[in-house]
Amino acid sequence: MTAIDSITIEAPDPAAATAFYDAAFGLGDRLRVRGATSPTSGFRGFTLSLLVSQPADADALLHSALDAGATTVKPGARSLWGYGGVVQAPDGTLWKVATSSRKDTGPATRDVEQVVLLLGTTDITESKRFYVERGLSVARSFGRKYVEFDSASAGVKLALYGRKALAKDAGVPQDGDGSHRIAIGADAGVFTDPDGFEWEGATV
Repeated sequence: MTAIDSITIEAPDPAAATAFYDAAFGLGDRLRVRGATSPTSGFRGFTLSLLVSQPADADALLHSALDAGATTVKPGARSLWGYGGVVQAPDGTLWKVATSSRKDTGPATRDVEQVVLLLGTTDITESKRFYVERGLSVARSFGRKYVEFDSASAGVKLALYGRKALAKDAGVPQDGDGSHRIAIGADAGVFTDPDGFEWEGATV
């Protein structure tokens, strides 16, 4: 099974970004930071989601992100699907913290059950085919709306969403261009997908 072992965020100030992520989320080796090399503007075409077990955990992570310097895009709130909110890191990356549960069952923690990378695509069918040809196995698929791939439990899960729908879910305009400012570290090889997302070799 192809596994994503880490995500690399490119930031203008990598030291400051590393300090932010350590304080906000504490994701360890699943998240790396390096200096930005290319300009970007507006929506970068992806979001990162942290899935947790209960609303209190989501609030704990959202609050720690705000304390570390993030800004609120969508405050934590209940929905048909559970509970969640969206923040933007100082480097511009959009983070959604969510749970399928609508009630708390214990004390709040900052434990993250799953990291999910959602890529906004222009053609989900084409992107799905592209990734299947490179060894990823489809876990769930909803036509031209959403595709989720199998992943190692300790790594990062990959999913595809239409770019417009992903921007709407995050609460931002869909317009943007330039670098995505993200690289995907995995054992699938080195390549660039149809939407310009770069995959690098897995690093130890």
